[in-house]
Amino acid sequence: MISPLFSHLLIPFIIAMFLAITMGGSGTGPAFSAAYGANVIRRSLIPGIFGIMVFIGAIVAGKGTASTIGKELLDPSFMTLPIVSIILFSVAVSLLIANLVGIPQSTSQSTVLSVTAVALYFHNLNTHKLLFEIIPAWFILPVFSFFISLFIGRYIYRPMRKKGITMPRAQNENLKPVWNGLLILMSLYVAFSIGSNNVANASGPIASMTANELNISLDKNFIIIMILSTLIIAPNFGIGSSIFGHKILQNTGKEIILFGKFEAVIIAFVSASLLLFASLTKGIPTSLVQLNVGAILGIGVAKLGSKNIFKKTQVKNFFIMWLIAPLVSFLLTILLIYIADSSGIL
Repeated sequence: MISPLFSHLLIPFIIAMFLAITMGGSGTGPAFSAAYGANVIRRSLIPGIFGIMVFIGAIVAGKGTASTIGKELLDPSFMTLPIVSIILFSVAVSLLIANLVGIPQSTSQSTVLSVTAVALYFHNLNTHKLLFEIIPAWFILPVFSFFISLFIGRYIYRPMRKKGITMPRAQNENLKPVWNGLLILMSLYVAFSIGSNNVANASGPIASMTANELNISLDKNFIIIMILSTLIIAPNFGIGSSIFGHKILQNTGKEIILFGKFEAVIIAFVSASLLLFASLTKGIPTSLVQLNVGAILGIGVAKLGSKNIFKKTQVKNFFIMWLIAPLVSFLLTILLIYIADSSGIL
């Protein structure tokens, strides 16, 4: 017989698992769109590999981001069972909408805005963390991703291609396994970076809530609880990848630009490195989706020119959905918190 406490805890954990499934769908594109677009990996293999690397990234490098989401934006004492359930549910709904449309969406931005909605409602927002660390990173890092990739494309890739260095190598049968292996390695690196950042969107609030519900010290037990939460949440990324991943892979891997292997390695390395940097330095929850698309656009502009890339319909759809999904998360959280507070649930 399950005790009443643990039966109550099941509710937010189930919502967190559902959120992880939607995150897995959204994260598949940034992790494997480059390899899939270059026809290096079969779609059927992606969910399992993706899930394993996300789990490793969360355990090894996810502490900082989990702390930011779980206890730095909002006083952790507010992370009660109903509030955490509302936060996770609101984020999951916003991401589900994006997944159904087939647009990879920023889990981190939806989660941060959901937590911000709660913090504003209770007048307990850490404005310094939000306004001077997180939001600037959201704007600066994708721009860096774009210009780094553009620079590499224009001054390294294009000169190599003109001299006949890059393409013959990529097409050489003897070197084909090397290129393929390098591209797979970069995809694994991206999935690891996703684990270091995005798993925290679910495990951070869950860890704070669990400590509150069990009446134990958050400072002393946060890491242990976060690891246990990760053990439950991270495997669901692979499930989400298998359910939602195909449409997102098709949009990001095939429809924006036809990748060469050299280009795909650049895209994966730049976007994953910037995300891992954000995770390990300030524990900033940020968008790998936007870093990845920034790198894709940078390479695309270097290869085809800005007019040809930015006129593509799918790129416009990305920008529209990036605005809509976090806004849905914020507004839905405000609405549900108000209803719960008015009903005496909080």
